[in-house]
Amino acid sequence: MTGYLTAAGYGEALYEDRHSRFYAHVRSVTSEIEARAFLEEIRARYPDATHHVYAYLLREGNILRWSDDGEPGGTSGQPTLGVLQGAGLTDVICVTARYFGGTLLGSGGLVRAYSTAARLALSDAGTARMTPWRQGAFTCSYARYERLRRLLTDRGARIEECSFGENVAVLFSAPESQCESVGEALREFTAGEIEVAYGRIVFRPTE
Repeated sequence: MTGYLTAAGYGEALYEDRHSRFYAHVRSVTSEIEARAFLEEIRARYPDATHHVYAYLLREGNILRWSDDGEPGGTSGQPTLGVLQGAGLTDVICVTARYFGGTLLGSGGLVRAYSTAARLALSDAGTARMTPWRQGAFTCSYARYERLRRLLTDRGARIEECSFGENVAVLFSAPESQCESVGEALREFTAGEIEVAYGRIVFRPTE
């Protein structure tokens, strides 16, 4: 499974053209529920804006959505989407609230304004490459736990959760390409006593 690029964080920007103001906002999302919630958040933040234009892309289902929200067709939502696609991003949304300044910008002016606002907000957010990590789980004795914890850390794995009962139940993750070798190291260190159960893949920013 390959990685992907997305927004590194939240970003916003203001672009002005002939007294019209374009407030653009970018963030990463992983579902349509998250995307719609962010859209509603921006709508609530600018309830009196003339337009709330948006575009988003999602990996799951290869979803592309955009809306001109009353602007002339092809002048706002699609140019916003084009900025996100041009940057090679996915799992990302951009919402731009526009306040009309009294002067018509024309189709070319609108395309330029929405594209510029989106690029500025994206620059503010930054980009991150997400890489696949696979989760693994095992149970060990208290006597072995500290050494196994160090082994995981030394091999670049992360302990995500530990449950301390009769024994210690450990949930860890490691880069997908290395996860099985980490599990093999755990088995070798314990002479086969540790059995690792591999789980789902999660994505994390490349450090």
